[in-house]
Amino acid sequence: MTRVKQLSMNHFVTQREGNIVSDMGNEKVMLNIENGKYYNLGTTGGEMWELIAAPIVVSEVVTKIMTKYDVNKEQCEEEVLSFLAHMYEEKLVQVTTQK
Repeated sequence: MTRVKQLSMNHFVTQREGNIVSDMGNEKVMLNIENGKYYNLGTTGGEMWELIAAPIVVSEVVTKIMTKYDVNKEQCEEEVLSFLAHMYEEKLVQVTTQK
């Protein structure tokens, strides 16, 4: 798999295997089996995690988050890209240029 240098709105993203995810109140928490780290995805991060269960283009994740929350497009794009880029750096998600 080719490494993406910078995540963009046109990339497709999906969950990687090897993560145990659980609901804790209104938030999702995750344990990555490979690296042994725990992650608190929070409420919005948990919603994004559910959205990427199957390959989805990043711009669609932004659109779906915007319909649920009162947030402007620029801020939503920045936050979604930042969250997904961090998940990619931690090897929790896969990123491709096509479905």
